[in-house]
Amino acid sequence: MKVLIIEDETAAARNLQSILQQVAPAIEVLDVLESVEESVAWLRTHPAPDLLFMDIHLADGESFRILDAVEITAPVIFTTAYDQYALEAFRLCSIDYLLKPLAAADVRRALDKLERLTGSERTDYGSRVRQAVHRCEETFLIHVRDKIIPLHRDRIAFCYTANERVTAHDYDGAVYPLDKTLETMQAALPEADFFRANRQFIVARRAVQEITVWFGSRLSLKLSVETPERIVISKARVPEFKAWLRAVRAVD
Repeated sequence: MKVLIIEDETAAARNLQSILQQVAPAIEVLDVLESVEESVAWLRTHPAPDLLFMDIHLADGESFRILDAVEITAPVIFTTAYDQYALEAFRLCSIDYLLKPLAAADVRRALDKLERLTGSERTDYGSRVRQAVHRCEETFLIHVRDKIIPLHRDRIAFCYTANERVTAHDYDGAVYPLDKTLETMQAALPEADFFRANRQFIVARRAVQEITVWFGSRLSLKLSVETPERIVISKARVPEFKAWLRAVRAVD
């Protein structure tokens, strides 16, 4: 069996290699990759491995982005040190995951499970991986001191940036610090449900409560939750905002 390891922690990668050599010495480790970008490039230029060990969090983002960029049919075993939201998604889809620090018995158990899969079950496994990843992509991890708080995108009323700080605000008025730019959040949130109102705000469609004409043919938005400042849509972006409103209403 040929295995690819995607892990940005050197000690964790070495530990996994040592465990594999111990529990399944016939396994060949093709490579150890440390980033999303490196992994996508490798998978596009090399024959597919038989199995991937993939850490959820890499230096340049979540490893789920790899599955968005490259079609992977081989089974994937995810590794993580936390991420309860992700683990719940994997449980729902019966996807294998390993908690760090990795233990030899757990790795052996995961390998034994994969070896028992038939060809059609392996294909189904790949489909279930994509389902689990989709669930995970709907949730953002908020790092607050020594805690990690899952925030589902449906709870976000708006995102706001000021003084080089980006925050997400939910419908209960709670504020969550984000380690992403507003541009990154815009790309991660579905266009049908969120609109980039201006340089400072992304608003959720169901949070928009009132729209009024503002000075200079601009629009002013009032949300169902309090905002740090008035949300104004420029005259140039008004047609785009109206088209977005018409589109989402057509879906309802």
